[in-house]
Amino acid sequence: MNSRFLVALPLAAVLAFPALAQTSSTDTNAPAATQTQSTDTATGKQPLQPPSREGFWGRVNPFARKNYVKRQTDPIRDRVNELDDLTAANSKSIKDTDARAQAGIKLASDKANEADQHAIDAGNKATVAQQSAQQATTRIQTVETVVGNIDQYKASNQTEIRFRPGQTVLSKSAKDALDEMGNTVKGQHGYIIEVQGFASGKGQVAIENSQKMAESVVRYLVLNHEIPVYRIYLVGMGNAPVTGTDADAKTKRISGGRVEISLLKNDLEQLASSGSAPATTMDQQQQPK
Repeated sequence: MNSRFLVALPLAAVLAFPALAQTSSTDTNAPAATQTQSTDTATGKQPLQPPSREGFWGRVNPFARKNYVKRQTDPIRDRVNELDDLTAANSKSIKDTDARAQAGIKLASDKANEADQHAIDAGNKATVAQQSAQQATTRIQTVETVVGNIDQYKASNQTEIRFRPGQTVLSKSAKDALDEMGNTVKGQHGYIIEVQGFASGKGQVAIENSQKMAESVVRYLVLNHEIPVYRIYLVGMGNAPVTGTDADAKTKRISGGRVEISLLKNDLEQLASSGSAPATTMDQQQQPK
């Protein structure tokens, strides 16, 4: 029995040696085939090749030392470090590109908003200019109308002062009537006051008496209400006939003394009042918001 075992053991060793050699040959040729089929990686280098057979144990050495392990792992660690550096560089490049893109978008948006604001400001200025042009046109038309009618005066108020025969002193009621007229014209423009005196009698005597009564009225208006003299027109009519108010009434001569005061106005007051409104409106439009 023992003799058979001793004969079978060498025979098995002889048969296993060719198979082991064939396996080693196949493993040695495999890296070459892989190498021929590999392509460049992201780093631009060839892929790592399997380590070559070393010693009796080959790649799997149960008794491997530290230096042997270091030689096997250093290429892998270097390639991992290169990939990490490449990944970090790519991330930084992506962030820089994104930051530049965001900055460009923001700059374009700011420019668009600025252009919109300029367009709005231009539109507002055009509206203000159009309103100013319309106001100027209206103002010119008003001025033309006023200039055309500057010598056209219309009676707006009339007062009559009565005097006793032979007297030129103003009574209290006469002063009250003159005060009311003087307060009416205070601060106004484009008016004149027409003062006509009438007196009973004949000839030059009646004219002088009517002149004196009219002068007393003018004197009171100038001294007490500071009405400029150039705005007052005085005339002594004497015993001139007065036309009645009715169309069919006949002219008649008066008895006693009487002064008629007429307040006449043209369109200058209207021009002054209309001229202040556009100026105020334009000042409000020019104030910053």
